[in-house]
Amino acid sequence: MASEKLNDVATVFQNLHRPGKPVVLANVYDGASASVVAPLASCAALATASYAVAKAAGTEDDELTLEQNLRAVRVVAKVAARHDKPLSADLQDGYGDRLAEAVTSIVQAGVVGINLEDCDKDAQQMYPVDVAVERITLALKTARDLGVPNFVVNARCDTLVRGGGVDEVIARGKRYLDAGATTVFVWGGGRRGVSRAEVERMVQEFDGRLSVSYLFFHGLSVKELAEIGVARISVGPKIQAFAMKEFAKRAEELLDQGR
Repeated sequence: MASEKLNDVATVFQNLHRPGKPVVLANVYDGASASVVAPLASCAALATASYAVAKAAGTEDDELTLEQNLRAVRVVAKVAARHDKPLSADLQDGYGDRLAEAVTSIVQAGVVGINLEDCDKDAQQMYPVDVAVERITLALKTARDLGVPNFVVNARCDTLVRGGGVDEVIARGKRYLDAGATTVFVWGGGRRGVSRAEVERMVQEFDGRLSVSYLFFHGLSVKELAEIGVARISVGPKIQAFAMKEFAKRAEELLDQGR
């Protein structure tokens, strides 16, 4: 896809991040899942989830290589293009010094946005905030040099799941937004979670440019999150987990008949 046209797609995706009317993403992980989600009238954009991509590749999220991730992203990108939907890719922490290479590869595949984490997955520790900011800047510069100045960075902050507090999240998040990130994705994970009061505070501090993860059976509804004023809602690997549970159930029912 020509860079001008791709930047038009990036602009559409960037404009979907509206505080109070968030873009809702049913994260996909392969061609089959993308082909189910992309045709839906309510689907405004596609996004991958690296944890789900890793599971589909037979590995774990921390072991997912750039090559494995790109392989899945390229397949999903073809589906996204076929249905004229913007695509964001979960690029994990950007793969160390391969960040520019990674962004170049996904832009060339037709991707217009990324999730970029601020925790070094190899070292299992947070990047210093200045380094995290530099990496956001590098990702955006790489996309801009490829003709996509409106490339979307959803800057993930892992401070809470690493034992830090909301004050640090806000300090980091403001730096990420100042560096050009479209939104800050605050990840609480299974250990910590994010309370309603914290979501409300971060929405205020980030002028609504907050991205959150949706919980299906507890927590705030999409409507409630929209009313609070978030700009982006995703589900990560949760739909894949539901699908695999049903797959296992059906397989067991079938195989038990053959005993």
